[in-house]
Amino acid sequence: MRPVTRIDPALPVQAYQTYQITSPRDTSVVAACEQVGCPQWRHGWDSVIDESTELGQTQANYIRTQSRRTFREMRTEAGLTVFRFESGQRCFAEHRTRPEIYLVRDGDWRGNPTGRQRQHSRAQDWVEDFGENQLRLVDQQKKG
Repeated sequence: MRPVTRIDPALPVQAYQTYQITSPRDTSVVAACEQVGCPQWRHGWDSVIDESTELGQTQANYIRTQSRRTFREMRTEAGLTVFRFESGQRCFAEHRTRPEIYLVRDGDWRGNPTGRQRQHSRAQDWVEDFGENQLRLVDQQKKG
């Protein structure tokens, strides 16, 4: 691994804040279709079911009575049932992803002298906090 080359900071460690996004190792969580960019969620999908089989009958019954999804039902010339699902709804797969931790802490790579840190629960909150901090820095730089 190459050593990290850093420019010596101009200010003491107390003058800095660190914004960090991390993921715990070897951890995955169930995720929504939207979070993982699921193509079925984005574009919709067709489920083609053969209701002449026991499995097909069970699947079709589930879709019609328990799936709680929006669909149109059609029949093919071969006698198969096509359920066409609209985009923007959860598909039938279970997606998994690695969780992200959105941290803001005092200090920089030299340490956190106050020990203060906070964790945002949503990425949008972390981005908003980061943007507000950038605006504060610009204002301070303009003031001199």
